[in-house]
Amino acid sequence: MKIFLDELNYLLDAAGVLTGKDTAAYCLDQRRRYQGAALAVARPRSSTEVAAVVQLCARHGVAIVPQGGNTSLCGGATPDASGAALILSLERMNQVLEVDADNNTITVEAGAVLADVQAAARAANRLFPAEWAAAGSCRIGGALATNAGGVNVLRYGNMRELTLGLEVVLASGEIWNGLRGLRKDNTGYDLKQLFVGSEGTLGVITRAVLRLYPLPTAHATALVAVDDPTAAVDLLRGVQAAVGDRVTSFELISRPCFELLAKQCPNLPHPFSPLPEWAVLVELSDGGDSHVLTDQLAEVLHIMGCDHALLAQNSRQAKDFWRLREHIPEAQRREGVSIKHDISVPVGNIPAFLNECGHQLQLAFNDAVIIAFGHLGDGNLHYNVFRTDKTSALYADEPMVNDIVYSCVADHNGSISAEHGIGQLKRHHLAKYRNPLELALMKKIKQVFDPAQIMNPGKVFID
Repeated sequence: MKIFLDELNYLLDAAGVLTGKDTAAYCLDQRRRYQGAALAVARPRSSTEVAAVVQLCARHGVAIVPQGGNTSLCGGATPDASGAALILSLERMNQVLEVDADNNTITVEAGAVLADVQAAARAANRLFPAEWAAAGSCRIGGALATNAGGVNVLRYGNMRELTLGLEVVLASGEIWNGLRGLRKDNTGYDLKQLFVGSEGTLGVITRAVLRLYPLPTAHATALVAVDDPTAAVDLLRGVQAAVGDRVTSFELISRPCFELLAKQCPNLPHPFSPLPEWAVLVELSDGGDSHVLTDQLAEVLHIMGCDHALLAQNSRQAKDFWRLREHIPEAQRREGVSIKHDISVPVGNIPAFLNECGHQLQLAFNDAVIIAFGHLGDGNLHYNVFRTDKTSALYADEPMVNDIVYSCVADHNGSISAEHGIGQLKRHHLAKYRNPLELALMKKIKQVFDPAQIMNPGKVFID
């Protein structure tokens, strides 16, 4: 591969190619479950350079692993152990190119960090509503490639709904320019939707036009104890009936989450004593005055008989409530190894799913502790299982745990992946839980866009 590397070095500047030990950080996934090896890491600075690198890979038959912030939770941006693939990092293509306040759009490079995009929107008195814990490190290209979600999906949708146009370098090295900031464009197939959620298997997203919204001036936040998930769903419907789409977030938190936070993050505020079995974190947003919106939320909670509701009286208290929700993944990391699931079921099915899946797991593993939390408002739960042994030895039980969880998800008409993607972690399960026709159609699309099978091999599909 010396000829390939020589040509690669010719295409990019001195900082554009990493080899040897310098590739190590790019070859390990965020959860430290997948350790790969790379022929090199290419770090282009423009779409033209991306296209040149992809053309070079196509000529030499070198596999390409696109990578943004390397925050994939399913091994979707990690190469295999062969050392034969090129990691194509978009980290140097990180600019916000344009904010169009009149059109409510923002155009960014794929390597732009989510937090920087949010800040650029705020500077123009606009909101880019995508929000999740890795906002300071994840990049827009990766968020698009996985159709990422987050806490504001209930009101604004996933990345798919936030995307108006894309620029993509295809496996041939051609650049498809679909950077259109249009809400209405009924001129044939909507090609951008093929690339959103494709996990880099069809091409390399290089730029995007994203939706913006008016910046809310009023917020109301409450942490509400509820008896059970059924009561949480009832509360969601009641609040939505009262205030409509001003419900921005509606997060479910179970008692084991609070117990884990108290143990692993004792410096956080812990507002409940005693701990409730379940709680929901509700946030409303709108124009106008926060005090008015908070009073409206308080009235709704009173009417619905929520006797243990804590309303944030200022932005600091609201941030404290959100810190609890946002630190659950960190508390889990500190506790040790768990078997993680990112699943979705119809909102009304969540109580039955939680009851049935928890019962089956307890029958199979009497020491199982279930950390269930997440985006109740859009049916997406993070459903994670701890056992007494919190070392990597727990992964020996993963197939059985997954079978129980995913079978319950299927029984309730759900999905085994809601917002994290398939990557390497779930590709064997995809073949079981998507029907043969769906898989055949997806593979045909893959063949059309990537006939040489060089784009992110080993991800999504079983080879």
